[in-house]
Amino acid sequence: MRRARAPAWCLAAALALGSAGTALAAPPTLLPGATSLPPAPSNDPTADLAYGAYQRGYYVTALREATKRLEANKTDRAAMTLLGELYGQGLGVRQDPARAAEWYRIAAQLGDAHAASTLGMMQIEGRGVPKDPGAGRALLEKAAAQADATASYNLALILLGGGTPADLARAADLLRQAAHQELAAAQHALGVLYLQGRGVPRDTARAADWFRRAADNGDLAGEVEFSILLFNGEGVQKDEARAARYFRHAAARGNAVAQNRVARLYASGRGLPKNLVEAAAWDIAARAQGLSDAWLSQAVAGLGPEEKARAERLAADRNGP
Repeated sequence: MRRARAPAWCLAAALALGSAGTALAAPPTLLPGATSLPPAPSNDPTADLAYGAYQRGYYVTALREATKRLEANKTDRAAMTLLGELYGQGLGVRQDPARAAEWYRIAAQLGDAHAASTLGMMQIEGRGVPKDPGAGRALLEKAAAQADATASYNLALILLGGGTPADLARAADLLRQAAHQELAAAQHALGVLYLQGRGVPRDTARAADWFRRAADNGDLAGEVEFSILLFNGEGVQKDEARAARYFRHAAARGNAVAQNRVARLYASGRGLPKNLVEAAAWDIAARAQGLSDAWLSQAVAGLGPEEKARAERLAADRNGP
């Protein structure tokens, strides 16, 4: 998550303050629902053909196989949930949120937690069904009780908006449940709670560990947070070179805060060899996303025209068109 500006502090101070700023400037976002559908257990060796096709991106095949499964078994809730996903996302078929919601509704009534979770979010948002936050939350509660990670995460974010001690404590429990199922967004959000001391005792070591797990599961915000704590030695042993590797990875994925931090590392020669052309290139990339830095402008002011042109070319390659 990004801040609009990074003041011209010294490198260490900017990174230390960033550990609070990048994660807490805005709340984590709700997830739309079951974004990765697991195959349903079955003794039938052909039963998972539909899900296998879905997971490989063969959506027309997935649609056909799910339909065949329902023709053979009118109560195949996993096939219904898959059809809901295909219609909801417009994968292999024209997008139809109302039809998706109907498949999710039937599957949820048959006890499918993924369907209940996704339909709950659709009701909260009014997508494909009339908007009904109360009914949507009830479905999230039902799915979370069945240990659906996405439902637990979304319900936790709703509770965090309440702000009461009981809500915060339950939100932390729900996030922990989802985080232990390796939901990266939940791992990042739980790290934020430990960093803030909201709903849990403040514990930078636990925050760092959850940010690391989120980063290793592909969460960009978690990757930036872990990089900052690692660079500063907060909750984890200080390691500027390792922090630089995480920062570079997040920067290459387009995160403006990480691009700014990598630029500062190159400008100061901390964690990375000093290289003012690289510093300027990453600074330009971050500025293109609205994150300016007067300290960096001064640090790279001595570059010649040829070096500036090289930095601009590198920045253009990194942020794309």
